[in-house]
Amino acid sequence: MMATMGFRCGIVGLPNVGKSTLFNALAGAAAAEAANYPFCTIEPNVGRVPVPDARLLRVAEIAKSARAVPTHIDFVDIAGLVSGASCGEGLGNTFLSHIREVDAIVHVLRCFENDDISHVSGTVDPLADAEIVNTELMLADLQSLERRREGLVKRTRGGDGDAETTLALVDRAMPLLADGIPARAHEVSEGAEALWRQMQLLTAKPVLYVCNVDENSAAGNDFSAKVEAMAAEQGAEVVVISAAIESEIAQLTDADEKQDFLDSLGLEGSGLVRLVQAGYRLLGLITFLTAGPKETRARTVAEGASAVDAAAVIHTDFARGFICAETIAYVDYVRVGGELKAKETGLMRQEGHDYRLHDGDVILFRFNV
Repeated sequence: MMATMGFRCGIVGLPNVGKSTLFNALAGAAAAEAANYPFCTIEPNVGRVPVPDARLLRVAEIAKSARAVPTHIDFVDIAGLVSGASCGEGLGNTFLSHIREVDAIVHVLRCFENDDISHVSGTVDPLADAEIVNTELMLADLQSLERRREGLVKRTRGGDGDAETTLALVDRAMPLLADGIPARAHEVSEGAEALWRQMQLLTAKPVLYVCNVDENSAAGNDFSAKVEAMAAEQGAEVVVISAAIESEIAQLTDADEKQDFLDSLGLEGSGLVRLVQAGYRLLGLITFLTAGPKETRARTVAEGASAVDAAAVIHTDFARGFICAETIAYVDYVRVGGELKAKETGLMRQEGHDYRLHDGDVILFRFNV
C-alpha cells in the first residue's frame, strides 16, 4: 500500500477580494501544464498544484530519466467568510468546518481600488479586512475552548493527567484569545505540544497574506506596503500578486508568449510560482528526490522527517522492510554528475532509520520484505 500525505492551504478572504479569481488562476496555470504535470481537481473547490523546483529537472537530466514528476500541495477555495461567521452567519458553519481541515491559511486581502467591484465595508482597507477575518477565527476558537472546558473539568476530577494539562492550556489560551492574540503566538511548553495540537485551534494555523493588487501595481502599492508592515510585526509572510494578471497568464499555453507578456509588464516571473513556493515554506515542508531511468520524482516530507518517514511516503513496504537510505546531497549529485560518480567518490552515504533528511537529498531506499 502506498502512503499518502496531504498538505493543504486554505484560501480565505472577504467577498470581492479576488479570492476565487486567484484560485481559478492557480487551477488554470496547473491545467495549462497538464501535458507534464496533471492538475487534479479533487473536489470542486480543491486544486492540486505542482511545486516548481528547478532541482527536479536538473536531476532528471543527469539521470537521463524518461520523465520528471513534481511534488504538489493542495489549495482549497474556502467560501462563506463574512463578519459573524463564527456565529454561523452566511456560510459560517461550512466555512469553519472547511478551515479546520486545512494545514495553513492563505489570506487574500484586497489591495486595489475598483468602482465596479463593491467592497463589503464600502472602502478598501486591507488591515481592517484582516482584522475581521482574524477576529472571526479567534471568536470561533474561544467558543471551541468554552465547549471543551466543561468536559475537561469533569475529567480532572477523576484524576486524568492529560485533562489537567489540557485544562491548564485552555485556561491560559482563552484570555489571550479574548485580548486578540492568535493561538500561533501563544507559548506552549515542549511536553504539552501534542495536546495543544489536538485542540485544532484555527488561529494556531500558520498564515500567509496575499496582497491582490491591480494590473498596474504588480510590484506593490501603498495598500500592500501596509500589509507587509503588519505581517512583519506578526512574523508572517507576504506575497504581492495580481490575480487579474495571473488569470491572463493562465490563458497562455505557449512558454514564449507567457514570457513576452511578463516582459511587457516588467515582471520576472509568475506570482503564482512565488505563491506556491511560499505555501510550501509556510507548511514547513522539504523535498527529497528519487531518480532512475523511468522517472525522477520529487516527494514531500515535513522538516525533521526521518529516513523511515520518507520511505513510507513512497510505500509502506519501504518503511516496513527498511534497510538503509543511500543518500547523496543535491549539490554533490549535480557537481559530480550523478549516482555512479557519487558512489565512486564516496559522496553517497548509507543512512539509517534515524537519519534526518535535508532539503534536496537524492535517495535510493534499500528494503527487504
